[in-house]
Formats: sequence, structure tokens, C-alpha cells
Amino acid sequence: MNYLAAVLALTAGLAMAQKPKSQKETDAVRAMIAANTPDAKIAAVEDLLSKYKDTEFKSIALTQAAQAEQIKGDQIAGINYANRAIEADKKNFQAHILLAQLTVQGTHEFDLDKDQKLATVNKAANEALVDLKTAPKPNPALTDDQWEGIKKDFASQAHEALGMAAALDKKLDVAATEYKAAVDNPMPDPGTMVRLAAVYDDQGKFDDSAPLLDKVAASNAPDVFKKAAQQEKQRAEKLKAMKK
Repeated sequence: MNYLAAVLALTAGLAMAQKPKSQKETDAVRAMIAANTPDAKIAAVEDLLSKYKDTEFKSIALTQAAQAEQIKGDQIAGINYANRAIEADKKNFQAHILLAQLTVQGTHEFDLDKDQKLATVNKAANEALVDLKTAPKPNPALTDDQWEGIKKDFASQAHEALGMAAALDKKLDVAATEYKAAVDNPMPDPGTMVRLAAVYDDQGKFDDSAPLLDKVAASNAPDVFKKAAQQEKQRAEKLKAMKK
């Protein structure tokens, strides 16, 4: 199961596990789940929360909004929603993963607050990994194997964020370990594979990098990932030439 499928399965499962207090609240929740564009999703979340401030769906809704902002590329708004989702439910591993992802995506090597941001990433991602271990099945219709697969997909996202944080912190061994954990998946993310290859290249481990890049190039991944793999292969060739 890929990450998007995991998100959809989890959202639907959590929705089934909660009980709206009225038909109108049920309609608002259904509208939120059905919204199929980021702006529509955010609007539906805000509509639900404005009308039902004490809804049991508060953390789920805020997580949905954080995802929508991530798609839009608004990291600050996404972080705000993710933090609010965590405030509503400390065990919301999906919100912790989003907080880690959004924070590391907005962190750059020379940011004055880089250390603070990376600490946030590490804390959020590691809390998600801990909570995932004991997370209850959101929908009894899911088999144990399906639930384990969903949890593994989310764990991959947490490990990728940890890998990105370590790479920014120039901790290449840690970055490689986290990226390897992230791609230990039946359907590894091609972007993560390219990131792992880049770390290997920075370490001079070109024989470990090349198979990953070849795998991405030969896959049915979107062209943007294939192009990234090609560019990384070219960078590896330059690095190898410099070492001669």
C-alpha cells in the first residue's frame, strides 16, 4: 500500500471509529472527507470546526488541513494545523509525521534557527514512531496484515524526515540509516531512494548508490524522479572523477 492509500484508509477508518453527535455534524464530516482539492479541504475543515468546536473529529480535521497545506506548499500554515492537531490528540502519529515533514521541508543549511527546527523534526518523527508501535486498528474491517502495512508506510515517512534532518545536519551515517529504514518497503518512494543515493555519493559509496539510481530510472516512477536520478548519477560521476 502506498502512502496516499494509507492516508485514505486511515482517514476513513478513523471516521468510522468516531460518532458524530448529529446528522448535520455527520454531513459536515462527510463533506470534509469528500473534498477533493486542498482549498476545498481546508474550507470544509474550517466549516466543521466553526460549527462543532468540541467535535471528536477535531484532530482528524486539523490533520486533513495540514495535509492540504502541505500539498499547496504553505509550510507555515501546515505546521500550524499540525501543531493544533497534536494539541487535540497527543497520540496523533499522522500529525506528528506531518509536523516533521513540513518543518524539515522548510529548513535550510544556513537558517539561524536550523538547530531548533531539526530538534522539532527529530522529536515529532520519533514520537510518531513510538506511537505507531501501539496504535490501535482504526477500522475492524482492516486485517492485521493491512494495518501493519499502513503503519509501515507511515513509519517510512517518519524515517525519511529523520534522514532529511540528519543530512541537513551533515550526519551522513545517520541519514543513510534513516533513509534505508524508509525504503525498506515493498513500494519504496523513488524520491527517498534518490536521497539515499545522494548520501552514499557524499560518502564515496558509489557502488551502493548506482543500483538505487538505476532502479528509479527503470521504474514507472514519475519523470521528475527519473530526472532527479539522472542528475544524481551525473553528480556521482563528477565526484568519482575528483577522487582520481
